[in-house]
Amino acid sequence: MSDSRTYPVMERFPTLQGEGAWTGHAAWFIRLGGCDVGCAWCDVKESWPSEAHPQIDVATLVREAAESGLPRVVVTGGEPCMYDLTSLTSGLHAAGLATHLETSGAHPSSGDWDWVTLSPKKFKPCLEEWYAKADELKVVVVNTHDLAWAEEHASQLAPGTAQFLQPEWDRREEVMERVLARIQEAPQWRLSLQTHKFIGLP
Repeated sequence: MSDSRTYPVMERFPTLQGEGAWTGHAAWFIRLGGCDVGCAWCDVKESWPSEAHPQIDVATLVREAAESGLPRVVVTGGEPCMYDLTSLTSGLHAAGLATHLETSGAHPSSGDWDWVTLSPKKFKPCLEEWYAKADELKVVVVNTHDLAWAEEHASQLAPGTAQFLQPEWDRREEVMERVLARIQEAPQWRLSLQTHKFIGLP
């Protein structure tokens, strides 16, 4: 592996996926720095300035992921699709690793992904191309209006795309009852919880 392309990387670590369809599965996380979406309730605002994070080359990122012994790599942010991720996914696939992406959909797609989690945000519009690419839609619920907003996005998905409502961590007690009621009314939705936070994982 000799690809010298670099990305600003805030952190990379072994953990369990805590959200959505892959909850409970072991994974290697790569969190890229840089985000221009700017969610007010973001729990990793330190990821926003790309210049605050070291540039790490693809060869290093792939080697570390392979050495972890974990079967899948989750690329998240920040907003990872601010960058062309083709080199990264090519390297990870060459190493025999599955590639998972978490994105707001605010930037064009790049790279070859085995699983795409689309989590659109109100602060920057989602590009239409992402609805067909998404394997799951994950909408963070901060208030009641987000439930109707979630339906607007769900109506544009390809058939069979998994749909999740996720109470925002700091407001989960306020919105949980409404989220559960909505899932009872519309069972195509499923509940996503930030399980990693409950058990003290990063």
